[in-house]
Amino acid sequence: MVKISDIEVGEFPLLLAPMEDVSDPPFRALCKENGADVMYTEFISSEGLIRDAAKSVKKLDIFEYERPIGIQIFGNEISSMREAAAITEQANPDIIDINYGCPVKNVACKGAGAGILQDIPKMVSMTAEIVKAVTKPVTVKTRLGWDNNTKYIVEVAERLQDVGIKAISIHGRTRQQMYKGTADWSLIAEVKNNPRMHIPVFGNGDVDSPEKALEMKKRYGVDGIMIGRASIGYPWIFNEIKHYLRTGELLPGPNISQRVEACRKHFQMAIEWKGEKLGIFETRRHYTNYFKGIPHFKEYRTKLVTSESQEEILAVLEDIMEKFGPMAAA
Repeated sequence: MVKISDIEVGEFPLLLAPMEDVSDPPFRALCKENGADVMYTEFISSEGLIRDAAKSVKKLDIFEYERPIGIQIFGNEISSMREAAAITEQANPDIIDINYGCPVKNVACKGAGAGILQDIPKMVSMTAEIVKAVTKPVTVKTRLGWDNNTKYIVEVAERLQDVGIKAISIHGRTRQQMYKGTADWSLIAEVKNNPRMHIPVFGNGDVDSPEKALEMKKRYGVDGIMIGRASIGYPWIFNEIKHYLRTGELLPGPNISQRVEACRKHFQMAIEWKGEKLGIFETRRHYTNYFKGIPHFKEYRTKLVTSESQEEILAVLEDIMEKFGPMAAA
């Protein structure tokens, strides 16, 4: 049984990656329902939390059925991150996670997210201060290094463990790579196989099928896998991987009625959580993925992303059910 501190998270846990504008409560609910073992929120700005910015505070919303859940924070100032961690703890997550992996320019180039990989001593100091500021277990999500010349992850993971983190998730790319090329799991395996490491090591990057998950488990010996992009609009991936690891059999993909039902549920929860206007706007990014691979779907996709009322979207989903219902899922 893998444990993050004293939290049991399963024999070979599957974690939902923290993804900006994706890993919100409606999406997390669907992933939980479909087998995700540990959830992480979207990343939250430490400065936003300290200033009590509405958008940041809203992201602290977590629900009992999601547990165990980690709230992820990011920032480049040690004092702000320490204060933000204390605020985050009041929301009562199971875990507080630090984002040392986000590669996007307006985060990394300000020294936050993956940007801190250019200053390892600061990364270690910041982590130590956060661990001291809270009683909840602290975990870290990071990358192999800033670029090909700075892949210090084996040493970094050891130092972060030494200052008190309880698990580490490693994306197998550098910041320079962004999401290009192939994730290199060999260094993740080196972290896992380091005899000094005793906390769980989770691998992340390019796992988009049950077969790939099994390959990574066998070849690299990680304690679990964190799944990001492959789950967008496809929450079924968690159960599909679990079933395959357990039985060696591939589950059939979701049929049209399951796709429509998941999409409808996601949409209605988004409206409940964010209000109609924002709920409609923010669910648009998911439609393409929910109905991926269905032939002659363009007209319906266009309707879904241009409709501006709840009634219109629900009517389009009904139409999809009627038109494509008898078909097998692609």
